[in-house]
Amino acid sequence: MEIKSQIDNLKNHQIFLEVKRLVDVFLQKNSFVKVDTPLLSPKLIPESYLEIFETENLYSEIKEKLYLIPSPELFLKRLIVEGIGSCYSLEKSFRNNEPVEKKHSYEFTMLEFYRVNADYFDIAEDVMNLIRFISKNLFGKEEIKYQNKIIDLKIFEKITVAEAFKKYAGITDIFDHNKFFEEAKKKGYEIEKMDYVDLWSQIYGIEIEPNLGKNGLITFIYEYPPELAAIVKVNENNIAERFEFYIEGIELGNCGNEGVIIEEYKERFEKDIKKRQNLGLINCEPDIEFLEILEKLPKCAGIAIGIDRLAMIFADVKNINDLKLILIE
Repeated sequence: MEIKSQIDNLKNHQIFLEVKRLVDVFLQKNSFVKVDTPLLSPKLIPESYLEIFETENLYSEIKEKLYLIPSPELFLKRLIVEGIGSCYSLEKSFRNNEPVEKKHSYEFTMLEFYRVNADYFDIAEDVMNLIRFISKNLFGKEEIKYQNKIIDLKIFEKITVAEAFKKYAGITDIFDHNKFFEEAKKKGYEIEKMDYVDLWSQIYGIEIEPNLGKNGLITFIYEYPPELAAIVKVNENNIAERFEFYIEGIELGNCGNEGVIIEEYKERFEKDIKKRQNLGLINCEPDIEFLEILEKLPKCAGIAIGIDRLAMIFADVKNINDLKLILIE
């Protein structure tokens, strides 16, 4: 690596560290309790859409498999049930299912926070206030310059998933599977070997995501189909109460209201265990107790934010590896 590149990376890395520091300051000023969650766990939530890292404790009497956590969710929700209140973790997370490239790394810093007695629109306000706070401390104003574009933080844009598919892809119904497949086929998508989630994700990635956060405002996209619910509440209109937010086509965070229908989630939990096996993914020990935790959760909403990506925006770089002291070639 050239000396100039090393110096640039050091400057960017310092911005990354300052963003982390300011996250701590903001959340603690707003009465969130910081917790230090384990990075290794003997059990995980069996999510079928991601792969994990596995290791083993060589010095225990009974050899035990351990897994680097893909998120601190299983620990934070236990603490909320125990009565800790609004809380957060700002730690490394690890995922082994995507190549290292501009917006992905197998090792990344995740901010995950939960506000008790709140919904996901309250979290959206928290997110905006957090980003404004960071921007004012870094630049002295409520705007960010990223890749020669000005991002105004005084206001933000909201759009439903259904509105986004209609506006950017010309698809008028994302909830009726038959109509969705018909419209996708008319657009030229191959649908014969696709299930709904795979087809939805393909269209979303190609036609929707690149348009989000592109008009000089942060975009919050919300109200997802129940098949894309993750571990969030599905309301009486059969809509998943979650959002993602974007700056310049870059997805920065994923939020949802807690309150799954536990019997439905148990079925999904079991399906994910079998799907992991069928896909040949690491056969991790599933966190069965997590099902009981979900049943006991009070009203709350939470979000996971990729801090590397957020710092990338503040540092005005296009590659998260530019934040690291050692580049991955």
